[in-house]
Amino acid sequence: AVHVTAATLVLEGLQLQPIKGARLQSWGIDTGCRMVVSTLGKDSRFSGSYLPGPAAGNSELLTSPLEGSQQDTGLFPQPTFSFTVNWRLRDSETTRTTVFLGQCYVDTEGEETLHALWLLREAGDSPAEDWKATRIGTSIFTRIK
Repeated sequence: AVHVTAATLVLEGLQLQPIKGARLQSWGIDTGCRMVVSTLGKDSRFSGSYLPGPAAGNSELLTSPLEGSQQDTGLFPQPTFSFTVNWRLRDSETTRTTVFLGQCYVDTEGEETLHALWLLREAGDSPAEDWKATRIGTSIFTRIK
């Protein structure tokens, strides 16, 4: 199984000002995986890659592309966001896609966390196999400084 909760997200400008001089910022959870994305565009869209880590528990995962968007932080100080990861798998005859939907929260000390719900869809062989093709879970990402 793909352990999507083992992801780390990197989003420039998701909430607070970016690290001085940094073009990318890191977000992570406890498994060592991460996502790296481009600077947030004027249209509130971003793209990047998911990089699997050693604790992901799935050696067939390769660096995979992601695309997403978020609300304007000027209008919403704790914006909602969404992004999709289209998994690249080593020597696999199936496809997997995960959609993340969540919100960035900022505590009283300015520390950010991303709370996300995810749905992972793996291609099934037939409609009879559809019942086991979707998994659901949650992830909480913290900024890596």
